[in-house]
Amino acid sequence: MTKLQYITEVYFAQRGDGMFENVGGGELIVILLVILIFFGPKKMPELGKNLGKGIREFKNAMRDIQEGVEKSIKEPPPPPPPENK
Repeated sequence: MTKLQYITEVYFAQRGDGMFENVGGGELIVILLVILIFFGPKKMPELGKNLGKGIREFKNAMRDIQEGVEKSIKEPPPPPPPENK
């Protein structure tokens, strides 16, 4: 586990307010029914596909940011430029 992952886990564990912490099965069914009523059954596959793409892009962006932070932590800072007199 990286330092960034540890800090993130500790932060959210202390806050204790996950986004879907209090959503149960009944609430999910109601949410899905409302979505079905608004968009209809023909749009559902397209919505799911777009949601999956969005989640995938978000995860890739988060991974890139995390790798950049880890890389900058591991690399030593560049030496200062020589002084010109």
